[in-house]
Amino acid sequence: MAQGSVDALCNAFWPERRAAWEAAIAGQGIPLKLRSEPNDSFAEAETMVARMDELGIDTVVLVTSDVHRHGTDFDVSSVTARWEETEALGQRYPGRFAALWATEPQLGMAGVERAEEALRQPWVVGAYLHTHSFDRPFDHPDHYPYYALCHRYGVPMVMQAGTSGGRMPSRCGEPIGIDRPAIYFPDVAFVLSHTGWPWVEEAVAMALKFSNVYLGTGSYPPRHWPAQLVEFLRRPGRRKVIFGTNFPTVGHRQALDQLGELDLKPDVRQLLLGDNARSVFTRIP
Repeated sequence: MAQGSVDALCNAFWPERRAAWEAAIAGQGIPLKLRSEPNDSFAEAETMVARMDELGIDTVVLVTSDVHRHGTDFDVSSVTARWEETEALGQRYPGRFAALWATEPQLGMAGVERAEEALRQPWVVGAYLHTHSFDRPFDHPDHYPYYALCHRYGVPMVMQAGTSGGRMPSRCGEPIGIDRPAIYFPDVAFVLSHTGWPWVEEAVAMALKFSNVYLGTGSYPPRHWPAQLVEFLRRPGRRKVIFGTNFPTVGHRQALDQLGELDLKPDVRQLLLGDNARSVFTRIP
């Protein structure tokens, strides 16, 4: 029997976090829309779980972090879940929520030690790099201790690839930057999220080249997935693309409704929505 879907990338969804998103969008003047429909927008935990049940979503993976200033116009920690929030969700709804621990390369060894503390918990299923907050390409030395932790604990590293979503440098998100880390850490699964746009062909090339490099769909609804990504998904990349929303920039209902427009074969859709994530995020049941 087929298992339900996994959203492999989601931000804090509680209604009180909307203000942080709106402030960031207004402050940077970026053309970003948040989900506003009552049945697909910010919600309390019990409402989100009911929505997941309706849509056939088994697990939502929340980016989780401490609060830190990054020195940019947008502090990603303002929209991520807190440790105690994700932990409480896991206890109240076992198996329905998990965490990606957000790395903090500017903190040096203190950040590495905090990440290791997080990864000791079974409900923390991987690490996350909000690349543009730190303006360090994927092969920057400051990231390697975190990649080593992923190797040690057998979890993936998810990173935002492509252009930044605000007034932060974009070149650090070029997908080719994963080339050396993928060679150095052959047992670590690297997920290039946000489709890698506008360097989508480059991202596809990395996923084709390396067995341990995957692509993530976060922040782009299926109707706006680049043609190169869709072609890759339908053919050689059927086991290399992982579904994620990056909620609230994409809603769960919005994404699943639009997915039907791609006319994917049932087995490809199942791999995309859940099986690929479970093969990479081995701590997800």
